[in-house]
Amino acid sequence: MSGFSESWLELREPVDHRSRDLGLIRALGAHLEALDGDARVLLDLGCGTGSTCRGLSPFLPDGVEWRLFDKDPALLEAARRRLGPEGPRGARHQFLLGDAGGETPLPLDGVAVVTSSAFFDLCSAGFCARLVRELGQAGAGLYANLTYDGQMSWSIPHELDTAVVRDFNLHQRRDKGFGPALGPQAAPFLSECLKAVGYRVESASSPWRMGPQDKALQIEFLEGMRRPLEEIGTLPRTHVSAWIGFRLGVLDLAESTCEVGHTDLLALGGASA
Repeated sequence: MSGFSESWLELREPVDHRSRDLGLIRALGAHLEALDGDARVLLDLGCGTGSTCRGLSPFLPDGVEWRLFDKDPALLEAARRRLGPEGPRGARHQFLLGDAGGETPLPLDGVAVVTSSAFFDLCSAGFCARLVRELGQAGAGLYANLTYDGQMSWSIPHELDTAVVRDFNLHQRRDKGFGPALGPQAAPFLSECLKAVGYRVESASSPWRMGPQDKALQIEFLEGMRRPLEEIGTLPRTHVSAWIGFRLGVLDLAESTCEVGHTDLLALGGASA
């Protein structure tokens, strides 16, 4: 999977935390509350620096065990540094280095729910189908949040917005390390796979809404779009530069906002659960 820098993950964390659907988080917390203490085990795929753990922990019951799983040793070490072995209310943290896209089955023994943030839009249909099979065999649920849904808009429009979003979404379907990525189709695909094996699936919209207070994040987000747009190549590079230049200029002159669509998903009660 394509890597992400610690600085980018830190920059996006505040908007990630305020964007998640609280109803699904509370439902996850209630599910864990109903389990025996030793069974309250979460495996966080692509944990990065531990943002999902930090964001969810205030809503979860006492005694949760987090197994934080990532292939990037630097990010895993950052998670270890920021979280430590123990968290509030008796939470325990383990840090596991591994490749979710590799041949080895995921470490699902004893796991009640697998979690992930901004992850599945990078994954292939084959990976997602395999994960659902493994979840069913382990009797584990899934909480997947902030899966990109292909929608993007700005409070101050530009004539190239539609073409930019189209090309960005095309790039999202390219291989990100798991095979051809599902991109904006990830949440619907996951939902159908999970329902097919007996899971109860709930979903909710969780859009990023970046305002003037998120100017630094908006700048990084815009600059991060340059390479994907140029690699798709539908728009001339001069058009891409002009569009990004316009957006950066608007940030300096006006209170421009940007909304990026995401979907949160909670799946519980599979056939083997």
